[in-house]
Amino acid sequence: MPQPDRKEPATHFGYREVPESAKDGLVSGVFHSVAGKYDLMNDLMSLGIHRLWKQFATEASGVRAGFRVLDVAGGTGDMAARFALRVGWRGQVVLADINRSMLEVGRTRLADQGYAGNIAFVQANAENLPFPDDHFDRVSIAFGLRNVTHIDRALASMFRVLKPGGSLLVLEFSRPTISGLNRLYDAYSFNILPWLGRVIAKDEGSYRYLAESIRKHPDQQALQTMMEQAGFERVEFFNLSGGIVALHRGYKY
Repeated sequence: MPQPDRKEPATHFGYREVPESAKDGLVSGVFHSVAGKYDLMNDLMSLGIHRLWKQFATEASGVRAGFRVLDVAGGTGDMAARFALRVGWRGQVVLADINRSMLEVGRTRLADQGYAGNIAFVQANAENLPFPDDHFDRVSIAFGLRNVTHIDRALASMFRVLKPGGSLLVLEFSRPTISGLNRLYDAYSFNILPWLGRVIAKDEGSYRYLAESIRKHPDQQALQTMMEQAGFERVEFFNLSGGIVALHRGYKY
């Protein structure tokens, strides 16, 4: 008997609808393309303010000497470097990223900056992290959650590897909360950002995707609910730059 057609579930890749099985490869292509210019583009796109957002997240993490920290979708190592300074020689930071090109840029960059000994690099999918249960004191994901195919699975995976008493930090673009900011933000995102991508990174399409992916990501309240559904408690969020970015923090007990 012929089997009935079972259409593969779809998900979003920016504003495009694609099969779920295709998204990881499409996202990987974006970051393979932009890896070499990723840090420069971050500075240009945010006028350097991304460094303040990451510093706020680092302070809010409460990471101390001797901690074991996992930085998911750690890319070129901005957060991993900050955590490495805090955990010291007795601690460890694991920088995990699904994209090999980003990992290679991160490894080279941190080595050039003198970081060695307490940072490990692992190619891994956020939805299926290859680490033991209850292993890390802190887990962080900065500007990476919106790129995963199943946010709920990624949150569950991060919850699993976090020690009881530990916390997850999610730093991500979100929804502006200041009246009138949305219009300016949209004009910047869909005009200036792709132009910068074309001129600097020679890749307009990838930066158009990044702008679209921000709009498809859950807003502050929705992400808080998703974290609670994954098992996190005392979940709270902090709006930064008028809600353009939000830091969510939740605990595992």
